[in-house]
Amino acid sequence: MVLSSPQSKLLLTQEIGELLGSLGEHKNKQWIERALAVLVRIAKEDTERLDWKILTASLEDLEQGFKKFYPYRHVRKIAIFGSARIEKNTAEYQMAVDFARCITQLGFMVITGAGGGIMQAGNEGAGRVNSFGLNIKLPFEQNANQAIDGDDKLIDFKYFFTRKLFFLRESDAIALFPGGFGTQDEAFETLTLCQTGKYGPVPLVLIDKPGGDYWHLWNDYIHQQLCDRGLVSPDDPSLYTITDNVETACQTIQNFYREYHSSRYVGDRFVIRLNSELSDTTVEQLNQDFSDILAKGKIVKSKALPEERDDETAKLPRLVFYFNQRNFGRLYQLINIINQSGQPCEATEHPERK
Repeated sequence: MVLSSPQSKLLLTQEIGELLGSLGEHKNKQWIERALAVLVRIAKEDTERLDWKILTASLEDLEQGFKKFYPYRHVRKIAIFGSARIEKNTAEYQMAVDFARCITQLGFMVITGAGGGIMQAGNEGAGRVNSFGLNIKLPFEQNANQAIDGDDKLIDFKYFFTRKLFFLRESDAIALFPGGFGTQDEAFETLTLCQTGKYGPVPLVLIDKPGGDYWHLWNDYIHQQLCDRGLVSPDDPSLYTITDNVETACQTIQNFYREYHSSRYVGDRFVIRLNSELSDTTVEQLNQDFSDILAKGKIVKSKALPEERDDETAKLPRLVFYFNQRNFGRLYQLINIINQSGQPCEATEHPERK
């Protein structure tokens, strides 16, 4: 439809109204209305063709991502980042294969960028059944690797930003192997989102070959140029773990979900869902050790709040408190203590419920 006159714009508005009326009692009607209202507002403006192409391609990226991941929405997944240029005969490649195989044996699935190098190693180790590939269309380096090519869980994205959205939206942990600008970008963007509370809490594991110094030298930079100069919090390195051992990497991720299940905000209260209830003594110790991250009040044990009554995790015990939303490094330290304090849990049946 060409929107070149007030009459055509009015017609579009009427058609949108009829579409909304046909939704009836759709459970997500309010969000559909908001999305369509945005499109109507843009349509009423003098929007250029290129802008419409960007908007449409972005929506198409989102559409296919939602569709492909939906059947696996309750399975925990690990995003593996690393260089496309690392060769098969290197220690880093074999470690990525071993890590992916190990983590899938623990019940997780793997998400890679679908390219070569570390990405291919991740898909190879996980196998097709447990793999996703989020490919990006580039003029070089980025054809889908043979371990994921042709699989239904291979998704081709037009834009980096929509691809990155799904990497983090769908991942319950991040594993970073050595890489170039792209890997560094993924590392710092993930850390930025964790530091600001826009992503996570999830475990971030930085993996190198035995005796390798890639991440240790990177960590020196973080401490010397960022921590020591006050550009980040001294607790922010708690957001990640560096290791050159596959077993340690897998254990770090598994341990993160030993007692901690997930978290969310309900209003201005931060709710941590647990796999089992903590003792009163443990909660009191948490209040003493982590009072600095509380905006007010105390950490208290709770059942599901009224706003969570329809949540799939409604049966899980909770910790509820007013988090100051600043000290996320300390929040990760709190979760680490919770995981050490909980009662030993029997292995949960996979796929894991998020």
